[in-house]
Amino acid sequence: MDSLSITLVPLDDIVAARARLQGIARLTPVLPLSPDPRWRHLRLKCENLQVAGAFKVRGAYNLMSQLHPETRARGVVTYSSGNHGQAVAWAARRLGVPAVVVMPTTAPIVKVDGARMLGAEVQFAGTTSIDRKLAAEIIERERGLTMVPPFDDARIVAGQGTVGLEILEQAPEVTTLYVPAGGGGLASGVAAAVKAVRPDVKVIGVEPAGAPKMTRSLEAGHPVTIDQIGSIADGLLTLRPGDVTFAHVRSLVDEIVIVDDDEIADAVRVIARDAKLVAEPSGAATVAAARRMAPPDSQGTHVAVVSGGNVSLETLARILAG
Repeated sequence: MDSLSITLVPLDDIVAARARLQGIARLTPVLPLSPDPRWRHLRLKCENLQVAGAFKVRGAYNLMSQLHPETRARGVVTYSSGNHGQAVAWAARRLGVPAVVVMPTTAPIVKVDGARMLGAEVQFAGTTSIDRKLAAEIIERERGLTMVPPFDDARIVAGQGTVGLEILEQAPEVTTLYVPAGGGGLASGVAAAVKAVRPDVKVIGVEPAGAPKMTRSLEAGHPVTIDQIGSIADGLLTLRPGDVTFAHVRSLVDEIVIVDDDEIADAVRVIARDAKLVAEPSGAATVAAARRMAPPDSQGTHVAVVSGGNVSLETLARILAG
């Protein structure tokens, strides 16, 4: 697909998604990172407090609620490292339809158990996003299910964009916004919403050093597949950005910043210590970038999206122990 020919998600679609999500997605708070007045400029959009523990339910429900009832009743399938799978499972239970989630063999058990507890059938395939996508496509064909992709779909992007609308209302003085960039669905949606309403707000995408797929794609001018990935931020370990999401990021995101695992782990600790919140490493990556780029007493209002809080107690304990 030629990203130049892709139509970007309009504001009207994001506003419509917000209406569909009324009573479904939580209006998560925007909270200060720290009581230390030197950090008064840095705030957190707490999607770790969202239903199913991450922002993903916004896009998943927005897409699934628009399916024809007969199509939806046959069931849905998705592929996910964890959070999107849980979101699809949650939305499927809410809509009363079956769901199959294909996860990597390395998926954190807390995310596997989360999807199962929500009623989804969980299957495993390989260790990469490509492995699980291929497996999910086979299940889609064999069972006649509908695919709910994790990021590369305009309906997913529109649902995730509701995060951006909320931030503009909750922190109207925002000057810089940090959004994680895995496959790019959240970064695309937030940027589409924010730039349509407040083009002056700087939108920064954040990805881990072990999976710089968006950075390399922007350098190449088109989506590229990277050979090797690895990071504690398991939710951001996508080998390739989507065509739809790459088009949005290239057009609307001001900058992509790379953070390393030490910075991410430190951000998890800071969020726990100062904000009294649990963030998974993928959700803390934005705070790692914001702390580097907007040190104490910086000007403006910086908001970092803490995208998820699905982390096992064992992993969290290891990170907090340093």
